[in-house]
Amino acid sequence: MEPTLLTIIIRFMVTFILSLLFGLERHKAHKPIGFGTFIFVAIGSCALAITAMTMNTDNPLPLLAAIVTSIGFLGAGALIRTTDKIFGFTTAASIWVFAIFGLVIGVGEYTIGLIMYVLIWAVILCDRHLEKKGVGSYQRKIIIHTKKIVDEKDITNQLLLHTGKYKLIHIAADKMNNTLSLTYLIEGTKQEINKIPKLLYEKDWFASCEVE
Repeated sequence: MEPTLLTIIIRFMVTFILSLLFGLERHKAHKPIGFGTFIFVAIGSCALAITAMTMNTDNPLPLLAAIVTSIGFLGAGALIRTTDKIFGFTTAASIWVFAIFGLVIGVGEYTIGLIMYVLIWAVILCDRHLEKKGVGSYQRKIIIHTKKIVDEKDITNQLLLHTGKYKLIHIAADKMNNTLSLTYLIEGTKQEINKIPKLLYEKDWFASCEVE
């Protein structure tokens, strides 16, 4: 049975509002994929699911399966590779699961979709709680600006006091102003990482820093 216009609108609105709320949380958490991507993925999957149900009510599975398998390339873009680890799997998985969420709502399975949505939020809130408690290891990007040219070891010695690992990923030198700008990927607990700006502030060469 083909869905009515009202049914189609309701499915799109449910998908849009719920994916928007989740996407905003990810955006505020400075994740590599912002709220727009989650909305587009979910709405696109919802649209294809509705189309599949409308065009081939007897066997919509081929088109529905294509949605799930083809969304992987977006998730791959959320991965961050360092020398010995790859980060961003949670974001990559959330992109994939939101494609399924849009698909489920698109075929009219509201109960399954809402259960999925609640469970997704449960995982995110649990992860946020563990992060606040300093449980586990987290990856952050820190950009450090100096007032003068300094030996990079002077900076990394400070990072080692509160991080388990670090990796220099970008450096810029300004000869005119005699300053440096260094970007690192650092790994450690949230509590320890939050101590770094205060530690750097005490150094005479320090100008400013940003932790993302």
